Parts: sequence; structure tokens; C-alpha cells
Amino acid sequence: MRCAAFLLALHCSAAVAVLPATVTATYDVYRNGLPVAVVEESFEKDGDHYRIVSESNPAGLLAMLVRTRIVIHSSGLVTGAGLRPQQFDYGRLDDASKNVSAEFDWNAQQLQLSFAGQRETAPLAAGTQDRLSAMYQFMFLPAEPASGLVFPMTNGRKVEHYRYQPSGSEQIETPIGRFETLRLVKEREADDNGVEVWLARDRNLFPVRLVIIEKDGTRFEQVITRLEIR
Repeated sequence: MRCAAFLLALHCSAAVAVLPATVTATYDVYRNGLPVAVVEESFEKDGDHYRIVSESNPAGLLAMLVRTRIVIHSSGLVTGAGLRPQQFDYGRLDDASKNVSAEFDWNAQQLQLSFAGQRETAPLAAGTQDRLSAMYQFMFLPAEPASGLVFPMTNGRKVEHYRYQPSGSEQIETPIGRFETLRLVKEREADDNGVEVWLARDRNLFPVRLVIIEKDGTRFEQVITRLEIR
């Protein structure tokens, strides 16, 4: 079985876990320890197609100060190597000027990016994910990845190459219980954000915790509060 770019430097697994038909998840999001948002997500697989919807609403004191809502969509195909996005959309319902989208033309190997009233074209490499599908692509990993993960990812404005290194097993406590997880750490370069993600081993390697440390030291943490996999 050939590995896509997302699985570079990994041993491909001969037995791939059965992909769930649906996933519904809720996360609490914290900024420097203070609650700032609640994220509701849903994943649906219909034959060889998928659709993911993520909706973020302000929480805590922020809910009294702003009335924004962020909705992100990703849709495309399910292949033997994982998800192959076809369309990505990011929308802020309070400020349409910040909306972005990406169209994946796999036949032409081109990525059409739309943002800030302009449209740009970028090369589309095999295995490219969008910022939403990337989190669900982890479900295609072998249970014990041998080494690092390398994949291109777009946020609708540009394409970056992400490199994650497995950092062993770790038990973590969440509002819905304890999980045995695989911890991944993003290789951090100069002027880059730090990213760590914890994947639940008994839940299809689904992300149950995510930490992002921005260049200025701001820390964002996303923790699972509800998870249903069917």
C-alpha cells in the first residue's frame, strides 16, 4: 500500500482501522488559562465523501464583549491514504472581510486561495490538508507511528509544511474522563508557533487536547468536553 505525503517517514499499516461514519465533539478553548470559546464539531462520512463542520462561539467574559461566530467547513473524498479535501471555507459571521476559502483542483494540481478580496493560485502537493481536515486525518495513522509526520496544510491564505514528532504515550485527564494518548509535537522553527496534540488511543486517535503557543507567548488550549464516535 502506497503512503501519501501525510505519512512520509512512517511505516504504512497493512490493517487500517475502520473509519467512523460520524463523529461529534465539543471543546472548551482557553487563552492563557481563561475560557474564551466553545467549539462544536461534526464529521460525517457518506460513501467515499466526507464533510466536517466546526462552529466556534465566544465563552466566559468574552461572550459579553463580542458577538462573533466562526464557522469552518471542509469537504472532499475519503481515500485509502486518508482525507482528500476539495473545498475549505472559513467564515466569521461578524466580519466577512476575514472570510477565506480554498478550492483543491487535484487534476490540475492547483490550489485556489481566496482571501481579502483577492484570489491566488498555489501548487497542490499530494497529501495536502486544510486546517480542519488535518485534525481528522490523524484517524488514518497507524497505532504506533515509527517516526515523524510531514504534510502540507493550508489555512486558506497560504500553504505551510507541518512536521510532527511522536513524543510517546501520556495519560491525560479531561472533563469526560482519562485518556491514554499519543502525544505529537510540532517541530518549531524561528518565528513559528508551537503546537502539541494529544490523540486518544482508544478513540480512533481522535484529538482530545491541543495546545498552541504563539510567537508572543500567548497560550491557547483546546480540551475535549464531549465525544461521540459511531
